Amino acid sequence: MKEDTICAIATAPGGAIGIVRLSGSAVFSIVRRVCRRITETTPARTAIYTPIAVPEWNPEGSVPPLDDALVTLFRAPNSYTGEDCAEISCHGSRYILNKVLELLVQQGARLADPGEFTQRAFLNGKLDLSQAEAVADLIASTNRATHDLAMNQLRGGISSELNRLREQLLRLTSLLELELDFSDHEELEFADRTELLNLAGTIDERVRHLARSFETGQALKNGIPVAIVGKTNVGKSTLLNTLLRDDRAIVSDVHGTTRDSIEDTMDLHGITFRFIDTAGLRETDDVVEQIGIERTYKSIEKVSIVIWLTDERPTRHEIDEMQELTRGKELLVVQNKIDLAQPLCNSKNDLAQPLPSLLFISAKLGRGIEELEEAIFQAAHLPEINSNDIIVTSARHYEALLRAHDSLNRVLDGLHSALPTDLIAEDLRLTLSQLAEITGGAITPQETLNNIFSHFCVGK
Repeated sequence: MKEDTICAIATAPGGAIGIVRLSGSAVFSIVRRVCRRITETTPARTAIYTPIAVPEWNPEGSVPPLDDALVTLFRAPNSYTGEDCAEISCHGSRYILNKVLELLVQQGARLADPGEFTQRAFLNGKLDLSQAEAVADLIASTNRATHDLAMNQLRGGISSELNRLREQLLRLTSLLELELDFSDHEELEFADRTELLNLAGTIDERVRHLARSFETGQALKNGIPVAIVGKTNVGKSTLLNTLLRDDRAIVSDVHGTTRDSIEDTMDLHGITFRFIDTAGLRETDDVVEQIGIERTYKSIEKVSIVIWLTDERPTRHEIDEMQELTRGKELLVVQNKIDLAQPLCNSKNDLAQPLPSLLFISAKLGRGIEELEEAIFQAAHLPEINSNDIIVTSARHYEALLRAHDSLNRVLDGLHSALPTDLIAEDLRLTLSQLAEITGGAITPQETLNNIFSHFCVGK
């Protein structure tokens, strides 16, 4: 693979400017044949304005160039991949970009596989595995939170944290390995067991803290799910449209219009919330509507926050039923259509049971929506996150941390029960290996690498 020179379009189609990337040992010779103003003495990291043409093109112009472009060269190891690289910036025409690729392939390059540029950066030590995955997360980021998390990981936030833990584990392992080297002298003990217990416990607590952050990371990455539920015709679809500032759902006075769950997202304070407009809850003989109502109940099971929308005073039975249905969820009770009806009174004298988090809105007129949005954000109970916080967003990292936690538990149990040193050392080595899987510091099966990088776009 190192002998191949790869090329790919690195920009989305349809833009004014398009970039074609190359990486590999033959980059400079290929670029010189296609871009005649590039010579053997052209300095790296300098943009050269040059025509792009077939090799037979001559300066007199008998064959017109394909395009004029800015070409930048990067000499190994000072490049994204750690290899010789070039970037050709030309006009974004799909025809031009494809013809540039065709010229490069004719001169000896081959088309890159998805993610191959970043894979080469990893294999050449420019990025570790967690940083390489952060490149894909950064490209896919849709809000401030996911952008900050990806940038933190790309800059080595998780790598630095794991390296600190690995250094501590290596110290423990080295002391135990030293004891094993002198196993003939049973009276020698290089590692104080009390110190080992304290250090192993501290490391395990940090590993568990990182694993616990995965729930927050998934919420930030995938969006916090919020279900809008209630009877038919209380304004659920109108509320969804108002929150999204778009006519996403059909609004009608006819009962049972929404027969399936409708999902869309919006950004609140830099966090993505995923709203689900559900079928109205009522007794019906319509088979299709019944399926929609069943999906409403399934949606409630999956979400973190439930907005119970009503336009009239709920009965004690309805309150009890909804609170039972949403047990373990954040329940926001919202009275809609306050422009048409008197707001409910949330008092013990007025209601058999007080309503939690009662809000008043007019989805049609947009009244009370800002207060509702703030209540939704607060109901998410997100921890205060700053740019230096380490939040795990990858399921692969999460699983490795859980395995490391299990191994550390065996280390702690072994230390408590005076287990033989060689068994404790084996579990420590296993913990080191499991943490190394996250950054790629251990030998990783090729299937794992292929699986990670296959999800990248071509050109990255």
